[in-house]
Amino acid sequence: MASAQDSGRSSAGSPAGLWRVDGYGTVLAVGEKRVQEYQTTGVSCLEGPAARRTGGHGRSARYATGDGTSFTLRSRAGSAHRATMRWEQSPGHRELRRIESLPERCDRSVPKGPVATFDVFWQTFAENYPFFAAKGVDWEEVRDRYRPRVHAGTSRAQLFEIFRKMAAPLYDAHVAVLAGETGTFGRVRPGTEAPTPELDATVRTFVERRDLKDGTLREFGKGRIGYADLPDGQGYLRLSGFVGYTGGDYASQRAELRRALGAVFTAERTRRLTGLIVDLRVNGGGSDSLALELAGRLTGRPYFAYAKAARNDPSDPERFTRPQPVHVRPAAGAPRYTGPVAVLTGGSTVSAGETFTQALMERPDRTVRIGQPTQGVFSDTLERRLPNGWSVMLPNEEFRTRHGRTFDGTGIPPHLTEPVFTDEEFAHDRDSAFDRARRELTAARERGGRS
Repeated sequence: MASAQDSGRSSAGSPAGLWRVDGYGTVLAVGEKRVQEYQTTGVSCLEGPAARRTGGHGRSARYATGDGTSFTLRSRAGSAHRATMRWEQSPGHRELRRIESLPERCDRSVPKGPVATFDVFWQTFAENYPFFAAKGVDWEEVRDRYRPRVHAGTSRAQLFEIFRKMAAPLYDAHVAVLAGETGTFGRVRPGTEAPTPELDATVRTFVERRDLKDGTLREFGKGRIGYADLPDGQGYLRLSGFVGYTGGDYASQRAELRRALGAVFTAERTRRLTGLIVDLRVNGGGSDSLALELAGRLTGRPYFAYAKAARNDPSDPERFTRPQPVHVRPAAGAPRYTGPVAVLTGGSTVSAGETFTQALMERPDRTVRIGQPTQGVFSDTLERRLPNGWSVMLPNEEFRTRHGRTFDGTGIPPHLTEPVFTDEEFAHDRDSAFDRARRELTAARERGGRS
């Protein structure tokens, strides 16, 4: 059995060793140059991705994964048994507890057949998914219904179809079955549309022609960020995601976002703007940390955004880690806009687009939400490997208001309801949400709306 010594615990205070992550079903084997993840459930232990060390010293070490994301491990001062893990693209941190050896299942070979794969799939959701009750899904009943259909001769296509039927009733856009050549399954909330590149292109063309008219949409980040000045001193900022601005790592994404925000929020423009429309109606999400960067350009003082908590009991979906407060902090040394903001949202506002919307709910300056409820998925996603080589994605976190409310499943509602990119809106060349935003910002200016 692997021990802490096997994983390279060396100098005092070093994060090297074996660690269990609170709330994420994960064990980390930390060496001096490498971290190996183990994804654990009550029936399995599978190797996850590895990461290589890129820097740090003493109690802190930085690592990079194969897909370019980075995290930092830091052992706690005065305690050899506690540490934290921070992903640079995600606010908050994860708590780690030192363990002396890997779970016994990590030393066993894992069967790769259909039955074992089914069991790990079901158990992964049973131990991590927080929203069964809210979705009206009895996961035990789902197991009783489908497991008898799985046997050694079940084909990959048949197993994929079973997993699809099991996951479909959740209507959770953060749930996906990734089965390689066999297929991919994901599903959005009923009555909404996924923020596909095709929808994004259609909407961008429509908005430029119908709403901006003679205004020029200046684009950044491979077209995922756009800004235009509007008549009457208003501005229009459109974001189709909080990722995808470059083909590079998080640092390059952040640099491109900052370049765009620097070009948009100039000292001259922030002085003269009488209102700003932030259009998130087709926003596929991305990095919550990048979303907070934008929020930091829209305030002159720090404020509470939300609190994150992860499910932390395999047998009790109502037990979570201690909520971690996340704050919006004004962008340092940069012009900031603190006037009225109208945020346009809809069912194609997803993930980081929603956490940004939630962050603006506490904005100390005048902010109004217009359109339709957002998709209703906020959590970072767990990507878990299955024994047969497939993987599954699922959420395990809640993003809570200061009063403990969450919007998972239902989405964040608007203050003012308007149709968003419906067939009727397109047919009659209408953009009711945009027009309402223009009127609301004009009214705010006439009332002396700048705080």
